Amino acid sequence: MFLYVVGLVVLYYAYRYLKELKTVPDKGSKYVYITGCDSGFGNLLAQTLDKRGFCVIAACYTEKGEEELKKACSSRLTTIHLDVRSTDSVDKVAAFIKNKVGLKGLWAVVNNAGVSVPSAPCDWLSIGDYKSMLDVNLNGVIAVTLSVLPLIKKAKGRVVNVASVFGRVSPIGGPYCVSKYGVEAFNDSLRIGMKPFGVKVLCIEPGFFRTNVTDTRIITHNTRELWNKLPQEIKDEYGDDYLEKTEKIMMEKVSKFSDPDLMKVVSCMEHAISATHPRKRYSPGWDAKFFWIPMSYAPTWLFDYLLLKEAVKPAKSNI
Repeated sequence: MFLYVVGLVVLYYAYRYLKELKTVPDKGSKYVYITGCDSGFGNLLAQTLDKRGFCVIAACYTEKGEEELKKACSSRLTTIHLDVRSTDSVDKVAAFIKNKVGLKGLWAVVNNAGVSVPSAPCDWLSIGDYKSMLDVNLNGVIAVTLSVLPLIKKAKGRVVNVASVFGRVSPIGGPYCVSKYGVEAFNDSLRIGMKPFGVKVLCIEPGFFRTNVTDTRIITHNTRELWNKLPQEIKDEYGDDYLEKTEKIMMEKVSKFSDPDLMKVVSCMEHAISATHPRKRYSPGWDAKFFWIPMSYAPTWLFDYLLLKEAVKPAKSNI
């Protein structure tokens, strides 16, 4: 009986592998709009799709990002400035794309732009800290998608949303996990709503990878700024050495678990865009597959225990 089960599992994965090999035709006539192309996943994806023959519209936040990407790619690639927090900026890019793609519509939008700061214990933050990140990581995703959704429906194309394993579990305080849970919810509702129109909505849930989002220099600098603004009462609750201890653990863990191979994520993005039969969800990274995703199904008490076991306790902790 066991051998039959193993055989069925092997057959299933062989069938899925062969099915997923088929790619869409006429890549040279398909436009793909990517946000957050200054660096990291977005930059590498833009270069990869350009090499594959797609017509890439790469949205960057900085002029430097645009200039460097142009140098690395062919004339098929177009760069454009985008601030996902600004309605005017989002609308201007959407109008540009509408004029660019014409009647064929937009094949795909990849919502990749995102930030990871401010991140800290919830009682260190204000509602303004939450809003600043949600405007990029969640509201920006929704605004960009809605701005070009009619063009995607016209092409019967794809929406690819970059969430995170932290859209499944919340091991850190602050708005990052909140924003990624929101992306997951938006992705699910959009996927169901767009299915009758032939639009595929896919979600990428990466684990830890070495990008600006996991840059310990950026994170620790921001955390220290938040600490310096705290009332003395809260500093006393956590203790004078709390910040130093948490920074040490964070730098050890992030450097240990952050995968430098960004192509693991970019390959998933590319497959979501180019495969005839893409997956609804991709979870690149061994930590995503074998720890974070399983933990999202684990009992709450077990997840809490594993997270709190190695966490730095505040000076006035009751546990």
